[in-house]
Amino acid sequence: MKRCSFFLIGLLALLLTLPGCDQSSASSSQQSPRRLTIFAAASTTNVIEQLALIYEQQTGVKVMTSFASSSTLARQIEQGAKADLYLSANTKWMDYLQDRDLIAPKMRVDLLANRIVLIAPTSSSPKTWQSLEPLNDLTDKLAMGDPDHVPAGMYGKTSLTNLGFWDKIVSQVVPAKDVRGALLLVETGQASLGLVYATDAAASKKVNVIYALPETSHQPVRYPLALMKATSNEAAAFAVYLQSDEARSVFERAGFEVIK
Repeated sequence: MKRCSFFLIGLLALLLTLPGCDQSSASSSQQSPRRLTIFAAASTTNVIEQLALIYEQQTGVKVMTSFASSSTLARQIEQGAKADLYLSANTKWMDYLQDRDLIAPKMRVDLLANRIVLIAPTSSSPKTWQSLEPLNDLTDKLAMGDPDHVPAGMYGKTSLTNLGFWDKIVSQVVPAKDVRGALLLVETGQASLGLVYATDAAASKKVNVIYALPETSHQPVRYPLALMKATSNEAAAFAVYLQSDEARSVFERAGFEVIK
């Protein structure tokens, strides 16, 4: 059974009113390729690609994907990039588009939750930290998403600031264009430590989690999903699918928490 929410009910109602949902448009739908485009945070790359493939196999609808930092994607959408759905890694960049009247009214929901963790290369055989005190003696590089605009970096900076470590380690920070870039720096040994999402760490065999940042030290990590204002029935149907029990199982296997 699909989860019931005002967002989900609204989507189902929207499906009945959008072009392409009645019999008269069936022939034209068959003649043109059925496709949609989702812009999604880099940290969701693996799981969204998996769900897109499953959905295409089940429905015949081609799901085009574009992954980058949430800030990059939001600015691309603002500048006119074609997207049907946007899945952000924080509420700030979804608010950014909503304030510019670029997402469909009332077609937004918090879909997923995540954690921020400290990682190290498996090759260094690090021990699990009991606290962040070792950061006081940090001499190597710490990779993280650019804290000026990448959500994972923003969460990380807020946490380390609140915990009293940011000013001590800021000179060692290597900012990456997105959280997957930060993960790569640690995987390749270009940084001895990194701050990424728990799901990114779980997807890699080249890093170990050595510490999980306290969730109380930063705003909750939330992934809002929204339809763009110029939407389609295919996009609305895929948004419904992303809230289904099948999608929920895929998200949870990848380590995400699905918000009820």
